[in-house]
Amino acid sequence: MTKPPLITDSHCHLDFPDFDKERTNIVQRAIAAGVHRMVTICTKLREEPNVRSIAETHPSIFYAAGTHPMSAKSEPLVTVEQLAELSRHPKFVGIGETGLDYHYTAESSEIQKSSLLIHIMAAQVTKLPLIIHSRAADEHMSNILDSEYKNAPFNCVMHCFSSGKELAKSALDLGFYLSMSGIAAFPKNQELRDIFKMAPIDRVLLETDSPYLAPPPFRGRRNEPSYTAHTAKVAAEIFNMQYASFANQTEQNFERLFTKALSFEKAV
Repeated sequence: MTKPPLITDSHCHLDFPDFDKERTNIVQRAIAAGVHRMVTICTKLREEPNVRSIAETHPSIFYAAGTHPMSAKSEPLVTVEQLAELSRHPKFVGIGETGLDYHYTAESSEIQKSSLLIHIMAAQVTKLPLIIHSRAADEHMSNILDSEYKNAPFNCVMHCFSSGKELAKSALDLGFYLSMSGIAAFPKNQELRDIFKMAPIDRVLLETDSPYLAPPPFRGRRNEPSYTAHTAKVAAEIFNMQYASFANQTEQNFERLFTKALSFEKAV
């Protein structure tokens, strides 16, 4: 039996209760589908010990931590020092997710901005990539990323990118990455596929954002890392590439951005 090409789910939430009863089976299904590596994301720092434990339990899993913008108002404001201390863990590979979300939580925009700036500073200090969530805040997000990058460069991925063309261009101009989720595989989202198509192929990542946003043919069901392969097949078509070639390119992209994950794998 031919093994599927290797790919990485660069953003999932394996600590969420949706996975509690079968987490090990889900990881095994991902590996069987060619998803040999996953980054599970902590969205509230008080939950970091649990997320860290998942990464420590499974050789194929890394993790990142931050305060999600929708939780910025209800959670204690994180500090650069806290994030820097967490980054000392060998499987901690990114800062976030952080960002701006004005779709549901526009009333907390000011505290979201304060939280975002702290995460950016942590990325600048630790040299780990920043993981950005942005929804309905394109102009503010573009302005903040641009001005802070001019203060001190940092690496960044626009996770689950589904914003407009201008924010995509702004991020790409700074050398950042766009991450494609199942949203880009939804049949009616041709405009989003066109945005990805304009991106340099060496600046595209794959993710599920599971348990959310399952791609066809699983739309409406709980998402899981193994489904990254379904999004990757659509992405390969967007770039007019063979699946294996596209998978190999996104692996190179992930390892270029998340250098700590690659260094860890080489050391073990």
